Amino acid sequence: MLEKINWNTLLANDSVKYSILVIGTFIVAFLLVSIIRKIASRLIKESSEHIKVDPTNFSFLKNSLSFIVYFAAIIIVFINIPSLRSFGSALFAGAGILAAIIGFASQKAFSNIITGVFILIFKPFRVGDVIEISNNRIGTVEEITLRHTIIKNFKNERVIVPNSIISDDIIINSSITDNKILNRIEIGISYDSDINKAFEIMRTECEKHPLIFDNRTSKEIKQNLTPKVAVVVYELADYSVKLRAYAWAKNFETAFQMKCDLLKSIKERFDKEGIEIPFPYRTIVYKKDLEKKEKEN
Repeated sequence: MLEKINWNTLLANDSVKYSILVIGTFIVAFLLVSIIRKIASRLIKESSEHIKVDPTNFSFLKNSLSFIVYFAAIIIVFINIPSLRSFGSALFAGAGILAAIIGFASQKAFSNIITGVFILIFKPFRVGDVIEISNNRIGTVEEITLRHTIIKNFKNERVIVPNSIISDDIIINSSITDNKILNRIEIGISYDSDINKAFEIMRTECEKHPLIFDNRTSKEIKQNLTPKVAVVVYELADYSVKLRAYAWAKNFETAFQMKCDLLKSIKERFDKEGIEIPFPYRTIVYKKDLEKKEKEN
């Protein structure tokens, strides 16, 4: 009986009652957002794979729903607590000043939201695209939220970039219209090496790689007018003749793997066939040695 009376007395306390209301409302909102995000993620993935549509729009909608749920929770708290309701009325009374203060304080937040909408409309990149932004940040777009874009790089790290910043940046998109990538395999050989032999080695190694992609049209393949892999001399440098092979790959990931493999296999073939890859030599002269030589003379 004593415990029941104490519990009723506790609930009669307005501050405790309102605290329970606030905590309970946000716990429900958090659980609801978690459920919505899990269901939406599963539906987006299944729908995108089944009907082959761009998941970017659905991903943005998923994050917008989370914002709406939390905003509704805040409104419920304001309506049910008299002191906050009075505070809200006072805020509406000074709406002009409040709008100016909020606008100044949250201009970056609103900028990110508006930019996120523009990204959704114009689609400079989509969820799943491989992009490169400033400071050589390369990765796959994992999610586009109201505030930021999440990029998963090839070290499995998440790079989080505000929408307003990524919108102002120069973006290299490897997937926007065509996934194919043109690899440039560049190697320098010495001036006294056989260029034609080096050409043949580079072309052979590229063409036999399992990840090579034949980008020629059926007409070019039939008439055999265009080589599968073109090799050219692109520079006569100070100490080397620089060669470049153009090898196509299906996408960014296979292009990187293929380039690493080809650099290794071409180097091994060059060593075996006597094609020299030069490097600069430096002669270091010490001042003490010069003074000693002058005294001897």
